[in-house]
Parts: sequence; structure tokens; C-alpha cells
Amino acid sequence: MVKAIVGANWGDEGKGKITDMLGETSDIIVRFQGGANAGHTIINDYGKFALHTLPSGVFYNHTTSVIGNGVALNIPVLFEEIESIVSQGVPRPKILVSDRAQMVMPYHVLFDQYEEERLGKESFGSTKSGIAPFYSDKYAKIGFQVSELFDEESLKHKIHKVCETKNVLLEHLYHKPLLDEEELFQTLMEYRKMVEPYVCDVSLFLNQALKEGKEILLEGQLGSLKDPDHGIYPMVTSSSTLAGYGAIGAGIPPYEIKKIVTVVKAYSSAVGAGAFVSEIFGDEADELRKRGGDGGEFGATTGRPRRMGWFDVVATKYGCRLQGTTDVAFTVLDVLGYLDEIPVCVGYEIDGEVTTDFPTTNKLEKAKPVLEVLPGWKCDIRGITKYEDLPENCRKYVEFIEEKIGYPITLISNGPGRHEIIYRGFED
Repeated sequence: MVKAIVGANWGDEGKGKITDMLGETSDIIVRFQGGANAGHTIINDYGKFALHTLPSGVFYNHTTSVIGNGVALNIPVLFEEIESIVSQGVPRPKILVSDRAQMVMPYHVLFDQYEEERLGKESFGSTKSGIAPFYSDKYAKIGFQVSELFDEESLKHKIHKVCETKNVLLEHLYHKPLLDEEELFQTLMEYRKMVEPYVCDVSLFLNQALKEGKEILLEGQLGSLKDPDHGIYPMVTSSSTLAGYGAIGAGIPPYEIKKIVTVVKAYSSAVGAGAFVSEIFGDEADELRKRGGDGGEFGATTGRPRRMGWFDVVATKYGCRLQGTTDVAFTVLDVLGYLDEIPVCVGYEIDGEVTTDFPTTNKLEKAKPVLEVLPGWKCDIRGITKYEDLPENCRKYVEFIEEKIGYPITLISNGPGRHEIIYRGFED
């Protein structure tokens, strides 16, 4: 059986914890898109970790962790990450890397930095990890697949062609040092040494696993609103963040994905620029940011303070619909225990009219939140394992959200730890 774990909003929903938790009953965990530009924070028996490329199920001995063909693979970053977790006492994970995955090249990171610098105040708030230049090259058909590392003659020819075009931009647009072909070739030979033991035909491997009845978990990065087609374009990422892309980014048939667990935060947060209707500011935002997550709401990759907001019904309902949600995992509910009252964004007012349907970006920029205020529960709910033991106002909050978004909340996370979870009708 294949399950997908994806985000409903801007990312940072807590997918890492849910993947880590469901990894216990999985055989294979696949990262199917994105790169090292976003992180998943995990807290388990080994300690606290921020993963960037590795799937969040690497902490189990019985699992195989797979880097799918849809991933933007930064090879040295992946191997630094492996060594980092091993140095903290985690058993060396079983890793497979798709021979069709494409590599983030050293110049992709440079071009990302140079373009953000050139745009100045109009920049996209990139993490400068090379992701947009990587995907630009992939679809311009000048990217490098892992498989190309093993044909040196062809690789040298391609490097020459790519450097010709890149150096024109470096010289005349960015006024930066030019690429050296031989240096780039030697770098790729180093990459080959690192990755060679792990390379395989991932699609074939997963096809065999499906025939054998293995449990497969697909792990997505970011959330619906960062999807390049359906998100807050152009302030989006460069690969599809939707569960439907999981089939493509892993190389399996779409009908194999039977369960789509969409992770939803009990309030809102976002990193980077773009429309954010329920956003709050000042002391109110600072307090929520300070209390949020484990140690506060700061990006797992960049350390940037996240933008904060109240729960957004409009955005979440839309995000869940696009994902094809079967189950909602509702996270960081425990954080809200300090509030007397909890506002919820239930609609958008745009040009004097209220809508509950998520609009395109030009309309979204004009939207004002329509808020409904619910009573808080004013106590700490960490440690509670049964839904019926939650305070009445807490249950009312969950049920209000569930009714408004129209998708069943079957998992509730009430703390950062692996087992701080309430099952509410979830069937593994």
C-alpha cells in the first residue's frame, strides 16, 4: 500500500514528525520532489534533527530511504546529512538514489544567489539553495541526471555546451567569475564516487516492492500553496508539492496511492514572500512564534523567523482539495493553550464581497480576513492520548475546523515527540 504525506498550506506544517511516526509501519520511504531548500524537524529517541534531503523515516532500521527521480539532488548536502545523523548515534540508513534524479550543480546555487541579489527588493525570498535554477535547467533540458556521471566522454561534451551559455550570463548579466569546465568535471567525478554505491532504477525497485505487498510512504516537501500551478504564483517553489506528483516523482502508477495524509497546522505560518491573508504582526505574532513548534517558529533550513497567522479555513480547504485528502493530521494544537480566545479566518473579503473559495494571486493580494473567534481552553494538553480527554473547548476547536474544511481530522499532534499523537479514527 502507498500512502502520501503532504502539506495543505505554505509548508512548515509538521510533515516530518508525521512521516517519522508512520515510518514505524512502513518498509520504504520516498522523497518525491523538492531539494534541500526546506527542512523537516524531527524529535525522537535519538534527539532533535533538521532533515533537508533525507526522507524523515531514516531513523528506523527496517526501512529503506529512497531519493526519487523528482528530487533536486544536491549530492554533497545529502552525504553531509547522512554523516551528521550517524555521528549523533543513528544507525547508518539504507539509502537508494534514483539513476534518473537530477543533480543540483554548484553553479545552480551561485545563480540563485546572484539573481536574488540582482532583484533586490523584488526578490522571491529564496533560500538560495539553487532550486529555481535547477528546475529551470531541468525543463530547458540542460540538467544532469545521476546516470550521466557514468559516461565521461558524453559528460565532458555536455559540460562544454552548458558552460558556454552559463558564462555569457555570468559575464554580461551578473558580472561574476566564469565557470571552469575542467573544475566542474572533477567536481562531478567526486559526486560519482559518493553516490555510486546507492544508485538504482528506483521505479523498478518500487514496482517489485508493490508486487510484494510492501508498505510505501511518499514524503512531500512544502505545501499546496507553494505548488507552481495551484499555489500563490509566482511566490511558489519550482516543483509540484501535490500528492498527485508523488506518482511521477517516485515512478509508480497514480492508482497505487491509496491514502493521502494532509498535514495541517492548528494556526498558520509561512517562510518567504507572498500573499498571507490571515497574517498577524507585532507582539501577537511574536508570542505565537515564540511558543510555536519546539523552540519557536523558525525555518529548519534558514533559521529565518516564520511569518505567523491564525488558522485559514479558505486556504486549508483549498489545499486539502488539491491534495486529494483522505486524512488530515492536525499539528501543534498544544501551542494554542495560552490563548483566551482563538480567531479563525473563515472567509476572504475581496472588493466588498466575501468568498470562501481560494482565489488567484491578483485577487488574493487584495483579500482581507473574515474572522470568527472561538473560546480557548487555557491549559496544557501535552500528554493526553485520547481525544475524549481533551478539554471541551479544544474538541470544539478541532470539530469547528473539521466542519469548515470538510475533511476528516484523524490524527492530532499535541507535542513535538514521536508518540505525542492522538488517533481519531485513523486506520494505518
